[in-house]
Amino acid sequence: MSPSLAQTLQAQWLTGGALSTSLLPLSGLYRLLWAGRSLLYRLGIRKPEALPVPVIVVGNWIVGGAGKTPTTLAMLQLLQSWGIRAGVVSRGYGREDDAVALVQRDSAARRVGDEPLLIHLRSGVPVAVGRDRVAAARALLQAHPELQLLISDDGLQHGRLPRALSVLVFDSRGIGNGHVLPAGPLRQPFQAQLPADHLVLYNADRPSTALPGFLAQRMLAGAVSLQDWWAGKPAQLERLQALRGRPLAAAAGMAQPARFFDMLEACGLTLQARHALPDHYDFAEHPWGAEPGDLLVTEKDAVKLRPSEASTASGPRIWVVALDFRPEAAFAQALHQRLSTLGLASATT
Repeated sequence: MSPSLAQTLQAQWLTGGALSTSLLPLSGLYRLLWAGRSLLYRLGIRKPEALPVPVIVVGNWIVGGAGKTPTTLAMLQLLQSWGIRAGVVSRGYGREDDAVALVQRDSAARRVGDEPLLIHLRSGVPVAVGRDRVAAARALLQAHPELQLLISDDGLQHGRLPRALSVLVFDSRGIGNGHVLPAGPLRQPFQAQLPADHLVLYNADRPSTALPGFLAQRMLAGAVSLQDWWAGKPAQLERLQALRGRPLAAAAGMAQPARFFDMLEACGLTLQARHALPDHYDFAEHPWGAEPGDLLVTEKDAVKLRPSEASTASGPRIWVVALDFRPEAAFAQALHQRLSTLGLASATT
């Protein structure tokens, strides 16, 4: 499919249109396959694998990033504050292979995935990646038997993965035009009512579906130089504000780059160039020129830019802009209550 046709289809995924309508027969086939797969699990012909610790799956129904990784990081922060030892499993999109691997601080993003590496660097928790998330979970637990809980970053549609709780994340797109792939953006059919073992979190200013859920506040936490970011130093809001009035460029390899650019400009920054890059862009080639200046990138991009690229005489000074993602207090209370039912109450008191 040509880039222009793909852009047209993605736009119609949100509002509908002739191209989307023409694909409805294929979406009908997708629904049948999904219904057959679901029936196999309901009848017990296929079953989730067993794991010795509970698993919380963080995922979304809509194609593209809806905020799973920020949600995972926010949940890890809550779990750490409650004294719960948690690890993370992920497929690791954009990797060179699908084999199970444990993420290390010096791992290359191309080998473990940019989001798993970011989660490990930001949270410090053990992380394993693999197309087979059950195998990744077992490898992680073997390496870290002290873990009490696992979070799966994505995996709602990974039926073999057991889950004690599913956290369903929506952004402002909601369910788009309501159709499953390829006529719409949904990876599974919409459910008007969710089981009790689901929590809904909206990465938006207001709920974007009819499902009851919780809101998350999303803002920029500050900036830090690329070298200092790799050294583990935190982003500071004062550093970000100090960039006001300077000619700036920004680059973002994510599902919705414009959202990052808009947040920067809402902070009073002036962007002379916006480099909107494909999700999981590998930065094998830099999209910006050689002229010096200041360049702002996301943390997801920073994991693929080594400290040696931070600032040179022939290139821009690179700043990493961190995101502050905070679910409302009621979400934390609901999560805490669910953990209590899983036998982790003693660790959360």
